[in-house]
Amino acid sequence: MTPPRVQPDLRDGTTPQRHPRWRRRAMRASLLAGALVWLPSCTADAQLGNAQLRVDSGTAGGGSINAGLELFFLLTFLALLPTLLMMVTSFTRVIIVLSFARNAIGVPQLPPNQVLLGLALFLTIFIMAPVWQEVNRTALQPYLAGEVTQTEALKRAEAPLREFMLRQTRERDLALFMQLGQQPRPRTPDDVPTWVLVPSFILSELKTAFQMGFVIFIPFLIIDMIVSSALMSMGMIMLPPVIVSLPFKVLLFVMVDGWDLIVRSLVLSFQ
Repeated sequence: MTPPRVQPDLRDGTTPQRHPRWRRRAMRASLLAGALVWLPSCTADAQLGNAQLRVDSGTAGGGSINAGLELFFLLTFLALLPTLLMMVTSFTRVIIVLSFARNAIGVPQLPPNQVLLGLALFLTIFIMAPVWQEVNRTALQPYLAGEVTQTEALKRAEAPLREFMLRQTRERDLALFMQLGQQPRPRTPDDVPTWVLVPSFILSELKTAFQMGFVIFIPFLIIDMIVSSALMSMGMIMLPPVIVSLPFKVLLFVMVDGWDLIVRSLVLSFQ
């Protein structure tokens, strides 16, 4: 005979102490109910995502990859654009000649670098204006009007630049890079690859700029020699000749209108 179950007295407001096993069973049941409620929604989201992925793959195909590559090449081109503009234009020769003139006078801080770079930039724009106008007329405007494709516009824009570089490039420098690149002897200018023409043009620009710088240095060197000889004949050995010759060099440069002569020589050297 089993003893009768004793009911707890709840009049004092206390709750009966539950058995730990019953608590674990209740927790498992609640977790199972939550999983049953959450699983259909996850399945529906996954099916919707797969369907959207299939739709995007079917509609886009390789177009998204091509668009990504085009964006990558465009950003790379924009990053290299300042360097390209300096290397395939007259900027290299202009900035080197202006730097030679500043050092020949004997005042390396005047004019400041910002002024010198600004003058070189605007001189480059002035010298390259006919080329830019030709590029705008034959390539940019037809492309904006939708008459030509992007590839055709790039080919048309390349032609005036190649003509400018070929006109300023020495045959010896061009032959050097053709030989280094193991390229056959070109019969026409169109047979010269652009990747061979650009370094040849840069090398020719450096040679021309240094030749012009040498010519600029000669009159100021003569002034230094005259002042140095005069100081030595007077026994003023401790006085630096540069301090005495600097005012005479500045005076000579101002009297002959040196900046006008240098700019005129630079512009006419590209014609």
